[in-house]
Amino acid sequence: MAQGTEPAQWIEYDRGWKKVDDRVIEEARLTIFVNGTELVSLMATPLGEKQLAIGFLRNERLISGLDEIEEISTREEGCCVDVWLNRSFSKPDHQILTSGCGGGITFTDEDLDLHIPDDPLHINPDQLHMGFRNMQKSGSLYAQAGGIHGAALFDGESVLAFVEDIGRHNSIDKLLGECILEGILTSGRALLATGRVSSEMLIKGARMGCPIMASRSSPTSLSIKMAQAWDMTLVGYVRRGRMRVYSSPERVGAAPDLMDSGQSP
Repeated sequence: MAQGTEPAQWIEYDRGWKKVDDRVIEEARLTIFVNGTELVSLMATPLGEKQLAIGFLRNERLISGLDEIEEISTREEGCCVDVWLNRSFSKPDHQILTSGCGGGITFTDEDLDLHIPDDPLHINPDQLHMGFRNMQKSGSLYAQAGGIHGAALFDGESVLAFVEDIGRHNSIDKLLGECILEGILTSGRALLATGRVSSEMLIKGARMGCPIMASRSSPTSLSIKMAQAWDMTLVGYVRRGRMRVYSSPERVGAAPDLMDSGQSP
């Protein structure tokens, strides 16, 4: 059974050369079939394949919920997920190659009318930093080998769900799938991510109903515009006690007028 890492050997220079035997993150092609039809192939970490498939289908609005799935299984070699719905299914005609690691796939574009409903969620900077610290414990793949993205659902006090994958888009889809399977409500919670927040990433977070999306990395210009239009709090560069807030700063304890005056929140 795949564990998400593989043994590797390299030579390392640190005031002299030495041989190192350690582990690196495993990468494999995962193909999702729906009602026997090949839907998409993703480069992914071979762990949580069912969660990734469910989250991908839900985020792409190809299913509305778990009740539409009659059966889901992975093949023995772990390279395929077969999803059987209790209704007919037609593969969408329009695909978009995203800016995701390894070339993510989405069946929608950014011309969407999304709006995050008014939500009482407020998380202060100390809580947000705590959430990121709690994402990657000693047993995580990142702690073992690095080179992987993580995504977590956070309520301000606890990390409710956490997943890892080589693809930053995959990690969010996989997180949603985990939450669906475990019955964890995503709406009204914060979505934490480790990778760059592109427009496709923000759309996934908005569809999950998360009023706050935060990352250790940067957002793109289009994701910022979308977050501002949808009244979503977008936070980047959450590192070493610092962060940058690009929209709706009141949810993380900053005064909105700081942004209106052109100052950094």
